[in-house]
Order: sequence, then structure tokens, then C-alpha cells
Amino acid sequence: MSWLIAGALVPSFVVAWAAGGVVRAVAPRLGLVDRPGERKIHHRPMPTAGGLAIWLGVVGPLAAGQIVLTVLGTDMAWPCEFVRVHLPGLAAQSGRLWILLAGGTVLAALGLVDDRRGLDWRVRLAVQTAVAVAMVALGWRLSLFLDVPWFTGLLSVLWIVGLINSFNMLDNMDGLSAGVAAIAAGILAVVMLTVPETGGAEPQWFVAGLLLVLVGALAGFLAHNFTPARLFMGDTGSYLVGYLVAMATLSATFAGGEAPPYAILAPLCALAVPLYDTATVVFLRLRSGRSPFVGDKSHFSHRLVDLGMSKAQAVLTIYLTTATCGLGALVLHQVNALGACVVGLTVVCVLALVGILETTGRGR
Repeated sequence: MSWLIAGALVPSFVVAWAAGGVVRAVAPRLGLVDRPGERKIHHRPMPTAGGLAIWLGVVGPLAAGQIVLTVLGTDMAWPCEFVRVHLPGLAAQSGRLWILLAGGTVLAALGLVDDRRGLDWRVRLAVQTAVAVAMVALGWRLSLFLDVPWFTGLLSVLWIVGLINSFNMLDNMDGLSAGVAAIAAGILAVVMLTVPETGGAEPQWFVAGLLLVLVGALAGFLAHNFTPARLFMGDTGSYLVGYLVAMATLSATFAGGEAPPYAILAPLCALAVPLYDTATVVFLRLRSGRSPFVGDKSHFSHRLVDLGMSKAQAVLTIYLTTATCGLGALVLHQVNALGACVVGLTVVCVLALVGILETTGRGR
């Protein structure tokens, strides 16, 4: 397992960190700059499209591994027995991996155009939905133990598009979206390493590996993005990150076999904060008669700052909230129904507590 963790985290971290430095230098020359404005909290022009570094941190190491696997084959000598045993399975899964990454590349390209020129929300949503529909048609979908393909397919599309936009909305303070995504992906990776696939005794190595590669790329990017940020991920990164997290959850098995049915709720625990932020922002915008697709300062992080926190304190508070809610995902497959209710109620109470504090801040 240590080979998997090190082999996934280290190369992706190094590539994303190095690529982030290049993007910081090149982005202003290409017009990829986020300038201060009415709803922006930064006070100077900032290089954006740092999502390119995340994309390269994910795709680069995986492409290098694919080349080695293709050239040397699955029978190549390897000093680690763990790696050698799983080479045939890796080769068998590689086709689906590159289809998945192709969808992410389309969305990163969409975000890059949006960062450079700005796109109408209808265009963005149409492309996101088209990619989501394509992925669901190719077999990525929620099961929910229901034999109703049209319903589970619709929910799967909504899940993908919803998470893409959740992480996009969450990208409003230094280090926020990338940090929350890294925490959530890390927790889900641990779940994959402890919950075997249906009918099997082996952990879900491949999904865990993809999530760990994403964590490494996010950590490398955070070296440039954590407060005070020198680089923003932009829509290039937020679209990609939300998509990869969504696709990883659709690729995984959370329940079935020895795992109880309610273990399927693990992603909701790990992703409770971005989903909470999206739901409350949309509610506040609609209540005030504004479009939910037009940005403002009504996000979770902004509301914490209204309570008197600094931006760094708000981001760290959201990190801790994400981790607290996400810890429940680690035990859902190990507890009985009563334990699962306790986990669910804990997540609800944490978010309710946050909501009460925010209401106090808004009432000042």
C-alpha cells in the first residue's frame, strides 16, 4: 500500500508544483489574469488558470505510467510484488481511465476559455451537461440499488454537473476550493482502501490511486494558492476538480457485499461542505430575487468573514468543517444502522451549527 500512496502522491505533487510556477509566469502574457472587481476579494491582478497545473499534475504522471506499461508490458520485472501483481488489472482499466480523463480535459478546456474570455452561463452549463451525459452513457452512474436506469442516469448527470459547479462556487478565497477538494478526496481514498469491491476481498486500488493522484496535484497547486495566493485555479481548475471527484465517486463501490446499504452515503459526508455552500448560496440568491448563476459574496466563506474572521481563519474553519463531516465516511461501512444514524445526525448538527453562526453574522 505504501507503494501506491507514494507513487500516486509524490509525482503528481512535483509536476503540479513545477507547472504552477510556469503558469504563474506565462498566464499574464496570455491574458489569463483575474482582475479585482465588485465581487472579488483580492486587490491586485492575479494569474489564473492554475487549473492547468492541476490537470498536468493528474494527467502527466498517469501518461508516463501508461507509456511505461505499454512499452514494457504487464510482464515487466518490478522490485515490488504489489505493483507487479496489479499490472494486468491496471492495463485492463487504462482504457476507461483515459475516457474519464478525456471528459476532464474537455471541461478544463472549457474553463480555460471561460477564464480568458468569459462565457455565458448557459454555454458553460450546456457543455458540462453534455460531458456528464456522455460519461453516464458510457457506464458511469449511481446504482442506489434501483433498477430504474432513466432515474439513476438522471441523478448521475445531476451529481456530476452539481459537483462541477459546487467546487466552482467554492473557489472564492485563497486555498479554499483546492484545500476542501484535497481533504474530501483524501478521505474518499481512505474509504476506497478499506472498503472492498462487491464480492471481492481486495481494496479498490484503482479508484483510490486516482483520488491520491488528485490529492497530490491539489497539494502541489496549493503551494501557489494558499494564502497569500500567487495563483488562482480559475474555472480551468474548479471544473476539472469537481468533475474528477464526481467521477471517482461514480467509479467506486461504497455498499454491497459485506458493506451495508447505507455506506453509499459516504460521499455525502465527505462532500457535505461544498454541497452545503452551493445549496445555501442558491437559496440566498433566489430569496433576494437574483439569478443563482451570477456571482456575489453570499458564500460560506464570505459569511464567516462577516462574523469577524480573517480570510485565512475562514478557510481553515471550512477545512475543519470538511474534515469533521468527512470523518463519518470512514466508519459508515463498519457501523450498524444506529451508528449510521449517529453519523448522519452529526453531519447535520455540524452544518446546522454553522448555519446558526452565519445567521448571527448576517443579522449584525
